Amino acid sequence: MLRSLYIQNYALIEKLDISFDTGFSVITGETGAGKSIILGAIGLLLGQRADMKAIRRGAAKCIIEARFDISAYGMEEFFENNELEYEPECILRREVQASGKSRAFINDTPASLTQMKELGEQLVDVHSQHQNLLLNKEGFQLNVLDILAHNDAALDTYHSLYAEWKQIDKQLAELIELSEQSRADEDYIRFQLEQLEEAALTEGEQDELELETETLTHAEEIRAGFYHVEQALSADEGGILPSFKDSLNTLNNLQKIYQPARELAARMDSIYIELKDILHEVALQGESIEFNPTRLEEANDRLNLIYSLQQKHRVQTLAELLALTEEYRGKLSAITSYDERIAELTTLKETLYKKVKQQAEVLTQARVRTAGEVEKQLAARLIPLGMPNVRFQVEMGLKKEPGTHGEDTVSFLFSANKNGALQSIASVASGGEIARVMLSIKAMIAGAVKLPTIVFDEIDTGVSGEIADRMADIMQEMGEQDRQVISITHLPQIAARGHAHYMVYKIDSDTETNSHIRRLTDQERIEEVAHMLSGATLTEAALSNAKALLKL
Repeated sequence: MLRSLYIQNYALIEKLDISFDTGFSVITGETGAGKSIILGAIGLLLGQRADMKAIRRGAAKCIIEARFDISAYGMEEFFENNELEYEPECILRREVQASGKSRAFINDTPASLTQMKELGEQLVDVHSQHQNLLLNKEGFQLNVLDILAHNDAALDTYHSLYAEWKQIDKQLAELIELSEQSRADEDYIRFQLEQLEEAALTEGEQDELELETETLTHAEEIRAGFYHVEQALSADEGGILPSFKDSLNTLNNLQKIYQPARELAARMDSIYIELKDILHEVALQGESIEFNPTRLEEANDRLNLIYSLQQKHRVQTLAELLALTEEYRGKLSAITSYDERIAELTTLKETLYKKVKQQAEVLTQARVRTAGEVEKQLAARLIPLGMPNVRFQVEMGLKKEPGTHGEDTVSFLFSANKNGALQSIASVASGGEIARVMLSIKAMIAGAVKLPTIVFDEIDTGVSGEIADRMADIMQEMGEQDRQVISITHLPQIAARGHAHYMVYKIDSDTETNSHIRRLTDQERIEEVAHMLSGATLTEAALSNAKALLKL
């Protein structure tokens, strides 16, 4: 329950610090005094987007802080799941700076707005006048049925299945689109791959061909060179080897009579053997070189094919062509596998769809069972609120494709007159009637949901007299069920029923306007209710009526 609210530098509020009681409380004040400002501040604590214009003029930032007693509401799981420290007294704080930055805290620990909103929805329900428009919204109507049917677990299961089904549906659509795009390119890819595979390229082939063509192109020049070397080494006249052999023989003869010549002879013998071996290699190389114009043409054709493929595919090396070949093979393989993957996802989607439909049916059955009870309860609550001939019907329409809320269509039908045709509630109910219906729905929901605090912002608009008394009865009853109910009202009948009475007022000075709120004493309550009855001028009759309403 809301224990206290502190506001600083928000709109017309310079500083406000107020405590709240349990049970049923009321807030009154002149139009424009600042009641909506207080609701706006509470909205910030519930995770609503901050408006920089709401910061008090000249202030660097605004601060809104609220303290809640949550000891009786079993909220430990939320704090554990969000890694926040649990305390029986929960503190929510929001700071909004003029620069646009905003910070949120839960029990003095920085928190996200999502966390603050999730926790806030479990702490406070603020019913403002514009929420009456929700009464004709199918999502709201289904939510009412689900709350009263206690469909929390069934909805969690449905939402999980629905999210998984939609995710698979998205993946399947993307895969089909990708497959169609790939198939449009399949002929091109297949043609390129066939051309590359037909070329039968091998690693290192280009370097070998370039070396071979270089050799074949200069075959005659190479052969002549080897012949020249061979002649220089072996010619009978002037050849190196015959002359070297003759010198070696001379040294061999000298070593017989001159010992130092032996080492020289051995060295020359080694050189002679090496020269003979070189001569043999030169002769072999010369014989192996043959000008082959046919082979040269073949090698050049092969190289030209490689060069043209490199130019066509805008690569520089044979290795890149081979890599491109593998890439094309991979793409074709992927295109082939798309059909298998599409078939798998299609089967999975169909399986999930059946599960979604089955779980949607669980929701439908629970809603149908609850619809009849809602009709009875709502009629019973509306009759004392000045609608003796009211008829209310929850119409379950034709089913639709599964959506966020299931596959049900629902419409709240209403007639305040005995012989009137049942029609959509928003199209036939007056503002006062809608307010009474909403209050009755909120009362039913409050009985099903353990919500600590409910704030009604002028839900009594369009009613008066005895009807206002009956609405006050409902709010007072709600406040007696271990719940805090706060009603912002302009009706004295409702204001007089609050356990505590708070008044919002403005004080104007030469330079600024400030909004304030304070709890009224018993005497001040009499005067405030009397003003609500008679206007600015207090009369004895108004004071007497106020005391009667307050039962003083």
